[in-house]
Amino acid sequence: MADEADPLSQFDISKEETDKLVSEVIRFVLFKSHQNSGCPIKREDLTQIVTKNYRQRNLATHVINEAKSKLSKVFGYDLKELQRSKPSSTNQTRLPQSQSSVESKSYVLVSQLPIDVFRKHVVEETSSPVTGFTFAVLAIVQLAAGKIPEETLWHHLRRMGLNENDEHNPVFGNNKQALETLVQQRFLQKEKVSGPEGTTLFYDLAERALDPQVSEKVKDYISQVLKNDVSAVEID
Repeated sequence: MADEADPLSQFDISKEETDKLVSEVIRFVLFKSHQNSGCPIKREDLTQIVTKNYRQRNLATHVINEAKSKLSKVFGYDLKELQRSKPSSTNQTRLPQSQSSVESKSYVLVSQLPIDVFRKHVVEETSSPVTGFTFAVLAIVQLAAGKIPEETLWHHLRRMGLNENDEHNPVFGNNKQALETLVQQRFLQKEKVSGPEGTTLFYDLAERALDPQVSEKVKDYISQVLKNDVSAVEID
């Protein structure tokens, strides 16, 4: 009879083998998150690390949960599952590249460090412009009630000096690709909406932007910008 106190007994696998699988999952998560600029990691990719050599039922779930616990305790990261966004309207077609990234479960790494400690010891100075771009775009979409036509979004970005046809921006390189990266990272999603004047491409806030931790920071960002604008008017 299996030892119910030992979770590994149901899998007929040693602790050493399990620890090795957990380490492989952790290495994969850390590498992929860095390599793909924080884009979501599919659960099926983590599952395949286990199932390529082991067929025990629910072993992959156990290993992923153990990796999640170790990432939190040792590395200070939360391996957070993304919750799929619901369509914001019924008369729409979600683009294939946006849809495919959320058909199955996926995860992102989120730091558990206090924001001041994270900024001081983890964030590289070179990433600051990208973070600023992300918050600026999310703030524009947020102020548009979470959904904005592509042309309107670029209208506001052009006012910030970012032209959609600029492929050699000194900071972002290709501006269109910089925006597309936010889609790949699941801060935004693209949708085609049919209307009387034809089909229009819209950007919606996606799972990561709707997460309370991110949405609150965006609201603070908007408040700070508005406060600075008011101050500038008062000075003038």
